Amino acid sequence: MGSPRYPSLYQINTRVWMTELSRRLGRRATLDDVPDGELNRLAELGFDWLWFLSVWQTGAAAQQVSRSQPEWRKEFQETLPDLSEEDIAGSGFAITRYAVHAQLGGDAALARLRERLRQRGLKLLLDFVPNHMALDHPWVEEHPDFFVRGTELDLARAPKNYTWVKRKQGDLLLAHGRDPYFPGWPDTLQLNYANPALQEAMIGELQKIAGQCDGLRCDMAMLVLPEVFERTWGQRAPLFWPAAIRRVRERFPGFIFMAEVYWDLEWTLQQQGFDYTYDKRLYDRLRAGDARPVREHLYAGLDYQDKLVRFLENHDEPRAAATFAEDVHPAAAVISFLSPGLRFFHQGQLEGRLKRISPHLVRAPDEPINERLKPFYERLLQVLREPIVRDGQWQLLECAPGWEGNGTYDRFLVYAWRGAAQPTLIVAVNFASHQSQCHVRLPFDDLAHLKWRLQDRLSSASYDWHGNDLGGRGLYLDMAPWQACVFCLHKVD
Repeated sequence: MGSPRYPSLYQINTRVWMTELSRRLGRRATLDDVPDGELNRLAELGFDWLWFLSVWQTGAAAQQVSRSQPEWRKEFQETLPDLSEEDIAGSGFAITRYAVHAQLGGDAALARLRERLRQRGLKLLLDFVPNHMALDHPWVEEHPDFFVRGTELDLARAPKNYTWVKRKQGDLLLAHGRDPYFPGWPDTLQLNYANPALQEAMIGELQKIAGQCDGLRCDMAMLVLPEVFERTWGQRAPLFWPAAIRRVRERFPGFIFMAEVYWDLEWTLQQQGFDYTYDKRLYDRLRAGDARPVREHLYAGLDYQDKLVRFLENHDEPRAAATFAEDVHPAAAVISFLSPGLRFFHQGQLEGRLKRISPHLVRAPDEPINERLKPFYERLLQVLREPIVRDGQWQLLECAPGWEGNGTYDRFLVYAWRGAAQPTLIVAVNFASHQSQCHVRLPFDDLAHLKWRLQDRLSSASYDWHGNDLGGRGLYLDMAPWQACVFCLHKVD
């Protein structure tokens, strides 16, 4: 069986999970200790991909920076009131070598884990960080020309963006990795994409990693685009992604590339070869709570939407349960995860965890399960396992006023999922803080002269309608604030 058109992904905070397993086992856990039962559970929930966050080797330099930054430590203590030094391992994105961390069992343990995933129909996603390396990466000694250098004037003008790095062959003033809108990340060094030799070396790293997994999530992928790199560093860099992706796929056909990308550069990176790009725009519009911009976002063509990554949280964002009010959260989830694209869930999201865990930490706080969100997500995942929303045809439907002068119809998002020999699903959400009404015509030729039952998959509600009405004036919806329904359309004999 081939991959579905609209797969689901589950992100695992690897180091935090290993800490929890170590506590249970009474010894340091490695990837070999990931329980088969948990892999079975994730497969049964309908996930196609598992993203194991932060598996690569990190070093002492980044750990020291993480432990010494007052602003970071304040955040860590808010997450873990009983914070200890051992909880701060350093950022998983300050990489010293693209080899699986020795404490996780090394490359061999990852290979064994990948085989266990494969046996369950699961694919493995890992990280690639194109923009920077750790302060103590071997290239600092071996290839200092791979990094962006600074001058004393640069250091005086932007002291947070540069650092002196000690080397056996002479100290160098190098730039910290950063994006153009924020100060540098002090545990990293910026790679110089204006240097063709660096680009060639990074393609070599990609080809090595691609032999260990089925796909990569590329951190801040837009930072190495020529125009962004020039805006940040004043140097024009040749295009990187098209050649890099092509050369990886020459060796590993079907390898998947996902881009973390912002600033409306999603289409640009899709055109350069990425299979999927983050959809931060939808996330931001859902957070704003206004239905119309969300609906306008969904007007985009499926050639674009099919490659978007829909999410409500990830390791960089605050927890969805802490961001969305309890009644808004299910509505936002139904809109996001029943839209076309890749459905991206984060470890802890299904249980309603509230505290974001920094990628610098290796321990999570103990939190109770949200007993309202957990059953909601169980029902939603059950819907997402259905073939019609994994390979069917999606269509945004137009809403009309429930009666003349009633403007609340503009607060609805309604769309349909259709597939051969499968019941149609009608997704309807009143994305508003007030009761709303609308009519929505179902533009399907096979409804007329028949009676139909609409059974909500998220509740026990059921409604009978005549097909002539559904295709005429339309289905009448009168929904409570933030109410979300997924109606399965069945013919009534």
